[in-house]
Amino acid sequence: MKDVKEIITSARSISRLTATEMIHAICEGFVEFHGDRKFGDDPAIVGGIALLDDMPVTVIGTQKGHDVTENVYRNFGSPHPEGYRKAIRLMKQAEKFNRPIVTFINTSGAFCDVDSEDRGIGEAIAESLLVMSQLTVPFIAIFIGEGGSGGALALAMGNEVWMLENTMYSVLSPEGFASILWKDSSRSDEAARVMKLTPDDLFSLDVIDKIIMETRRKVARKSDDVMLELKRELSAKLKELKQLTPAELVEQRQKRFRNY
Repeated sequence: MKDVKEIITSARSISRLTATEMIHAICEGFVEFHGDRKFGDDPAIVGGIALLDDMPVTVIGTQKGHDVTENVYRNFGSPHPEGYRKAIRLMKQAEKFNRPIVTFINTSGAFCDVDSEDRGIGEAIAESLLVMSQLTVPFIAIFIGEGGSGGALALAMGNEVWMLENTMYSVLSPEGFASILWKDSSRSDEAARVMKLTPDDLFSLDVIDKIIMETRRKVARKSDDVMLELKRELSAKLKELKQLTPAELVEQRQKRFRNY
């Protein structure tokens, strides 16, 4: 089992594949959509339609960058309300046209500045949770980096939730946890162990359903091999979920999260 500090460092690395890179790696013909039809477009969330093994799907992801310039443009992957409302719009569109949904999550959390609060960041996250809980199409959420707080959960209420091996999912950052609990952010390593935020921890607690391995015998796998496995697993699971009726999909998803 990997050290939690090593996993956190890897999850936060700017060299990790971004949501758009993963979409292009496993899908064909990606067409990106923009805007929430209410305020504007948020570059921290990308989304659109694509083909996964010739299956039309809606793909949505929190987007980070590989350098400072792109990260500033993407707001370091922390969405504003209009980002979540864009995601909601795409989810409802997917349901209208009976397309499965796949989300790719890599965010430290929603962006909670004064402007976000003024535009209703809490309401946008709550609406996203409500919409996801009632979707009548198959929905798989995948953590590809950080998964922080409600900003991550707002895209993660899937029929199945997966994580890449070197990712994290938690109620808040280890630094924030240590600051609140012990008034000492320097104890973040200790906090991370207490929080059970690694894929292995969360799989054992039935919070997630699958771990996509990024190493084999402690050697890093090629990203192409990881993406090929992810594509194969996604295609198989979506085809399996499509055998359920709309009512069964909703019931399965709601039961999954009630079990928490």
